[in-house]
Amino acid sequence: MSTSLPGSPSFRPARSRSGRFSFFDLFRGSSSPSLTGKNRGKGYRAYNSTKSPRRWWYAGAIVFLLFIFVRYHRSTTPIDLDVPPTWEKLWQYEKDLPQHNLDLPFPEGRHGRYVYFENQIQRLGWNNQLNEVLMNTWLAYRSKRAYVFHHYWWKHEYYPWPRAKARGGKFWGKWPPITPANALLAGPSVGGPWGPGDDAPRSVNIEYFNKVCPKSERRIVNTNDVKPAIMWEAGDVIFDAWEKLLRDAPERCIVVQAASRKIDGYPQVFDLFLWGSDRILPLWEGFKNSPVSKYLGTSPIVKSAVDRNEYLFHPRGPRSSVPASNNPYDRMLAIHLRRGDYKEACMGLANWNSTFYSWNLLPELPDKFSTPPGYTWGKNTPENIEIYFEHCFPTDNFILEKIRSSRRDYINAAKPGEHRVLDVLFFLTNDKSGWVESLKEKFRQEGWYTIVTTHDLQLDQEQKEVGMVVDMELAMKAAVFIGNGWSSFTSNIVHRRMLDGKEPISTCFY
Repeated sequence: MSTSLPGSPSFRPARSRSGRFSFFDLFRGSSSPSLTGKNRGKGYRAYNSTKSPRRWWYAGAIVFLLFIFVRYHRSTTPIDLDVPPTWEKLWQYEKDLPQHNLDLPFPEGRHGRYVYFENQIQRLGWNNQLNEVLMNTWLAYRSKRAYVFHHYWWKHEYYPWPRAKARGGKFWGKWPPITPANALLAGPSVGGPWGPGDDAPRSVNIEYFNKVCPKSERRIVNTNDVKPAIMWEAGDVIFDAWEKLLRDAPERCIVVQAASRKIDGYPQVFDLFLWGSDRILPLWEGFKNSPVSKYLGTSPIVKSAVDRNEYLFHPRGPRSSVPASNNPYDRMLAIHLRRGDYKEACMGLANWNSTFYSWNLLPELPDKFSTPPGYTWGKNTPENIEIYFEHCFPTDNFILEKIRSSRRDYINAAKPGEHRVLDVLFFLTNDKSGWVESLKEKFRQEGWYTIVTTHDLQLDQEQKEVGMVVDMELAMKAAVFIGNGWSSFTSNIVHRRMLDGKEPISTCFY
């Protein structure tokens, strides 16, 4: 069957069954009954002179209507931008870390020494994990091994998006979700450099570890082979025992594996029983002065969130009667007000007669908590529970009074000739009930003109996913911080504030 071209005598667009031309026929050649004999020229001229203009007019009208529809449809159908980030560039950044190179000389590369703490906590709050990340990095450093860093696996209740929106880029659709470690912090613990002249091996990610340390070359160390003999010793004794084991082991690649939960409910090297007691304190001086702490930094994503929201903290009240800093953080009091699920946590802390957590126990800090007498194993008295709740889940009046006294003590501690002003208030909170809004009103009546909460911060997708670290960074910068003594979130803020040289009186607990 031959094909006719437009303009040839046998060309005519095909008709539909109704006898009308289709819009799409305008853009395709199709065969039609040919015009022959004396009608050939007449028919072709008639077709071109009468049909073509009308068809093109119809086509133009249809195109115009389609344009209007598409434009209207775009303007009325919003694009959902509130979705998790894919982190594609950050995953690639971690993959391309310079130490991920088999050809590097010892102590890195294919002949380097590595330790992977497979027993690290996962799927809990970030700050429960951060404790271990930092301490295990220091242990690896002292053992002359490269620390293998994990990605952050969320406890799904804490993730800022519902499961229906989970995507995660590299881990598309993964649940619980995963965030790159470098989104949350910077420094040696996540592959950053050590100090000048320090030849310690740099941390590597788990993907590179699987490449440089095939399973056939790994030694497995089960925590149950080590922990029972040192379980209740002071932190420095526990640290030294693990350091000796890891340093003296001839194997290049070591995996620290968790004991069965039936044997050890908290099978970490530095476990909850250590972090939740004063046995952790002998580690403080060494840890504080270690290169892990010295070079611990803020991730660029968190920095960008802080910079983006700084304008919220500039004082908006009357001009101070004394000279005051133009830096809003020098005038800020930040307070950690955890709500939501924390009421149940406080009851558990009371029933186990728990002390403050980790670095919140440092003796130089002004606020102490002594466990009340009358406790029996796993259960406390109603009177003792009330004492716990006063400090763990405080009332509005208790919060008001604590902020008044902390502000007063900080201002009174000024050196001769120094002027201190606190007129900016920041509430770090997970409250979603509206309670914090009513609390803001009470403080306005107290004369606080600039009050900001976690919910006031403007964050993009990446910043939102690391929002808890944004809060921590702001609290670290604040002139005064009031925290919850049982909280790992507070404890890690205390660590950063002490590294930053904040005076002890500026770090308080309610």
